[in-house]
Amino acid sequence: MKSTLFTFLNQSFHLHPLKALFWEEKSTLLLSDLHLGKVAHFRKEGIPVPATAGDENWDKLLYLIINFKPRRVLFLGDLFHSTYNIAWESLGDLIKQFNTIRFELVVGNHDILSRDQYERFGLGLHDFLKEPPFLFSHEPCEDKVLYNIAGHIHPCVWLSGSGKQRLKLACFFFGKKQGILPAFGSFTGMATIGVEEDDQVFVVAEDTVLRV
Repeated sequence: MKSTLFTFLNQSFHLHPLKALFWEEKSTLLLSDLHLGKVAHFRKEGIPVPATAGDENWDKLLYLIINFKPRRVLFLGDLFHSTYNIAWESLGDLIKQFNTIRFELVVGNHDILSRDQYERFGLGLHDFLKEPPFLFSHEPCEDKVLYNIAGHIHPCVWLSGSGKQRLKLACFFFGKKQGILPAFGSFTGMATIGVEEDDQVFVVAEDTVLRV
């Protein structure tokens, strides 16, 4: 499994096929839309989802932390899916395990737990975060100076083959003013985005990330 190096605004990003971005200059791992606890929430509501369907998220997160060895992990919103369940304690255990790493959250629309729940794990909270040349948010927004990097959309594009077959793939999207990360969570949907001529799009194709 190999990441793709992308240089943008004089900064180096590693786009990983596990749908994460590593910002080399800041030693920061960026993830969006994990929706931890979504499987447990669905099962509680009586929706027939396999109990092990959410385990993949934890395996992927551990892999990325061990692989990149970041100094910071920045979640761009929708870290947890809904009200409290046992998955929240699993996140606390992970944060304690990697106590030399700073974990921070840009709050998203699904992050509805009380601030006490986040703070007891030492998780830094932001409504948005400005780190020039970037503005990090959950929902895409515009800034007159800074380039916005966000999540929320769960972006994907359709690719067409010579035999008229079509394939929908999650993607990293970098437009003129905004970049959008794919949803990290393995139990989330996708939304097709419009692409203009100068936009830069990288699709997640199994174990690699390809520019299209």
